[in-house]
Amino acid sequence: MVTRSDILILGLTAGVIGSLTGGLMLGIGMGLVVQGAHIGWLLILPGAPLGGGIGYLLARKLAKQLG
Repeated sequence: MVTRSDILILGLTAGVIGSLTGGLMLGIGMGLVVQGAHIGWLLILPGAPLGGGIGYLLARKLAKQLG
């Protein structure tokens, strides 16, 4: 049975790790683009999906733990 604390920890962990990962990629990518290096777009574009993917993987881990 999933408890409230499991869901709370999952949400907090996914939010923090996703935000840090996506924000870091966004920051570094924007810095490169502003300086004229177009390779920075390769960091900016997958930043948000990567953050969401981390949350998805954590949720699958919790589901596997329960079943």
